[in-house]
Amino acid sequence: MINKVADHLLALPRPAKRLLALAVDTVICAMCVWLAFGLRLESWGLVDEARLTAVGVAVGVALPLFVVSGFYRAIFRYSGQAALIALVKACVAFGIVYFVLFSLIAVDGVPRSLGVNVPVLLFVMVGASRLLARYWLGGMYVGILRRKSLPQVVIYGAGTAGRQLASALANSREMVLRAFVDDSPKLHGASMNGLLIYAPSRLSELVHERGITDLLLAMPAVDRARRSEVVRSIQALKLPLHVRTLPDLIEMAQGKVHMQDLHELDIEDLLGRDPVAPNADLLHQNIRGKVVLVTGAGGSIGSELCRQIVRLAPHTLLLVEVSEYALYSIHHELQRKLGNTGLRILPLMASVRDEARMREIMRTWRPDTVYHAAAYKHVPLVEHNPAEGVRNNVLGTWVTARVAAECLVNDFVLISTDKAVRPTNIMGASKRLAEMVLQGLAQGGGRTRFSMVRFGNVLGSSGSVVPLFRQQIRDGGPITLTHADITRYFMTIPEAAQLVIQAGAMATGGDVFVLDMGAPVRIIDLARRMVELSGLSVRDEHNPDGDIAVDITGLRPGEKLYEELLIGDDPSPTQHPRIMKAHDHAMRWDHLQERLAALEVALSLNNVDLIRQILAALVSGYRPADEIVDWVHLKQLSDLVADENRANTAAAATA
Repeated sequence: MINKVADHLLALPRPAKRLLALAVDTVICAMCVWLAFGLRLESWGLVDEARLTAVGVAVGVALPLFVVSGFYRAIFRYSGQAALIALVKACVAFGIVYFVLFSLIAVDGVPRSLGVNVPVLLFVMVGASRLLARYWLGGMYVGILRRKSLPQVVIYGAGTAGRQLASALANSREMVLRAFVDDSPKLHGASMNGLLIYAPSRLSELVHERGITDLLLAMPAVDRARRSEVVRSIQALKLPLHVRTLPDLIEMAQGKVHMQDLHELDIEDLLGRDPVAPNADLLHQNIRGKVVLVTGAGGSIGSELCRQIVRLAPHTLLLVEVSEYALYSIHHELQRKLGNTGLRILPLMASVRDEARMREIMRTWRPDTVYHAAAYKHVPLVEHNPAEGVRNNVLGTWVTARVAAECLVNDFVLISTDKAVRPTNIMGASKRLAEMVLQGLAQGGGRTRFSMVRFGNVLGSSGSVVPLFRQQIRDGGPITLTHADITRYFMTIPEAAQLVIQAGAMATGGDVFVLDMGAPVRIIDLARRMVELSGLSVRDEHNPDGDIAVDITGLRPGEKLYEELLIGDDPSPTQHPRIMKAHDHAMRWDHLQERLAALEVALSLNNVDLIRQILAALVSGYRPADEIVDWVHLKQLSDLVADENRANTAAAATA
């Protein structure tokens, strides 16, 4: 109630505030006279002629003096030393006049002591009223300004989750909840927590009239398709709204919601596709009660595979990783989550190119299933370091697969990529050649079933555009994009990992599985959506005053505009609706081995030109799109040219 009164007072225009101050001071003058009479006569008498006279003189003298002294020009909530000096001057002048009239000259019925008591009381009470205004209204005003400067929030969803989020925000000083929005017509116009529930069609009105800056989605129960529909409808309004989503419900129940706890909108919401429920039989087939080995266990895909695997109750999980920090991180995470469940998780430092070490590991634990996720996958980096990329991706796969067959592993699953299809870069070509190695090994029969799973970009992986764009938006831009027409397939890491496990369980030997990635996404459209859903606008020729610019930097070495998942056009369905089986040509293993031996020689010499020639001869559709950009090769070439120039200069000088 007090806060509402303060809000109304602060909302008054300046002339009204001055009239109110004059009225308050009039009442104070009357109270001072009444109080002085009571103290002198020791009785609180009613109004009489003497009191009226004293009050009239007090008001008639004090108020003009206050006006002349500039007392009412001060803003009370900011009143300080200047206002105090003006009050002292006015009260001294008032005291002189009042003392002369009632103490020296005297008026019948008015005690002479009033000439002293009233000025003193007036100074005290007027000063106290200004202090009250300063600390009450001033504090309230600062609070109002602070609230207005905070994000003004509307919650989309007035169900249980919305109520919990509203309760949590009531304890937060980092944002101000203004309204609810809900799809249900039955709730429109109703009130919850003292706030109205509006139809989504009134979002524009709320933004423009109520200053709404943020929208929080509280719809955890709806499917991905519905969430995407809501997001698209919000985006279509072209409002400066920062859209975020619900934090963890436990945090909300504990009232611990802060700005940093609210999640940015999941980009998969923009893709508009729900993951298909996994097939439990396929998930458990190669994992439950078995010894499972994951290479590259600390990478984006490898670590998520490990998280999925531990939920499926293997007997032992072997984490193979060459990076000490990555191995420590995933092992520590899994141990912390599992506690004392009895599952053995063993962190093993190893390079997949080290045949002796890989044989030592596999002979010791005899894994039933191997997921080979270790690879160099960053296209420009591999293009600048081609020999290392091919050595790791091709020879590392060959070594690990050969040892797996030797140690009678039941299933060996290679994590591949859409960049292996008609590649224009060394990374893609190396991954296709790794697939061919497994296809070749599968021709020899044996106990081990070799298969590979090919998919596109995963959201949130190291090197993914999504975290990069988010950081660039936080930094104020620009967003850097290599080409305006570049498109990519996207999938979430958890969904990709689950599909990899299920695909491997369907293998018969030499299978190339392809994951259904949905429709390809133009990266520039993704960037625009991310900017707009952050409550900002894209700066371009149509909107030169926008917030975030998009800079086109040009395609990087080996980068393609479009990615493909199939080499041929005749994929076969499988028992899972999101997994297809490709029918890619496999080279005879004896012929491939001869070429691999030649490739090893070229790698040992770092002969990049020969490496590219061998890859082009082996990998269907591989056409290097750029000149050689290997750093070592370029430096050696530069040194060679410099040596020749020096030799020519010396020869010319001698001649």
